[in-house]
Amino acid sequence: MGLLVRIIRNFATEEPFLFLTNNLHSRLSGLEGELFGPELRYEFWENLSFIAKADLQIQSSSEGVSSGVNDAVREEIEELLEKKDMDTLKKMNAEVSETLQSGGEIDVEYWEVVLDRVKYYVARARVDQINASFVDYKERHGHKGAVMEGSAEMSELEKEEEMIKGESKKGMGENEEKFNEEVNLDKKYAWNDKYKPRKPKYFNRVHTGYEWNKYNQTHYDHDNPPPKTVQGYKFNIFYPDLIDKSKAPGFKIQKTDNPDVCILRFVAGPPYEDIAFKIVNREWEHSHKKGFKCTFERGIFHLWVNFKRMRYRR
Repeated sequence: MGLLVRIIRNFATEEPFLFLTNNLHSRLSGLEGELFGPELRYEFWENLSFIAKADLQIQSSSEGVSSGVNDAVREEIEELLEKKDMDTLKKMNAEVSETLQSGGEIDVEYWEVVLDRVKYYVARARVDQINASFVDYKERHGHKGAVMEGSAEMSELEKEEEMIKGESKKGMGENEEKFNEEVNLDKKYAWNDKYKPRKPKYFNRVHTGYEWNKYNQTHYDHDNPPPKTVQGYKFNIFYPDLIDKSKAPGFKIQKTDNPDVCILRFVAGPPYEDIAFKIVNREWEHSHKKGFKCTFERGIFHLWVNFKRMRYRR
């Protein structure tokens, strides 16, 4: 049985990079040709191949990752990176690359090793993300251990991936950054027996800026600005497989013990769970001219809100 077939059969039941590592001695050296066939065009295989080759290089080298660092330093690098999330790793990748390009008196060998390992952990994180999507699909469709046939399953997963990529390609506006302050929900649904609840994916942004009210104008200036405050949010929640497409998703606001914070909860319908976020509790602008948007288009629920400007009272 080919290694590729065994990977697919173990897919979603064993972490892919662990499965590869366990099979390094037998077939890993011949893996690259199998992975890059025309039918396997997905990002998953590219990252998995990168991981496999990196692990093979470590296995075949008595000096480990690099002769430029000793074992103790190498362990520190691994310990630093292994628990970082994707966003942090990407940021580190940019920072380390900039350090190497800047020149100056730096330990080039050390930073090259760090960059190689950052790229390795970025690839692992991406494989984990894609594999989690497959696990979710298989659990929802009741055949977790089955061999992937490809077409229907991949098309559904690709829809979600394309939605995320499409939104992320728009980039960030001025003073915007990603927002993912989720609130854990514990709820059972009337349709649990018919459909397995599934958390929707999303790509949200938070907009921050300075409030130049009378108080801040008096106590601050542009050289010494006031603390930034949240000005608004852009929520983009993905529901590509909503069963009842005639009924648009909605939202509701729930109070918390903290008057400055509230819970924004999105509600759709099967097969999607509710999803909620902790946001600043301020009055919204409801004018489209001031950025308000609440639409459900092509499987994406958009809720964009800006806050009304705070007035300073003596």
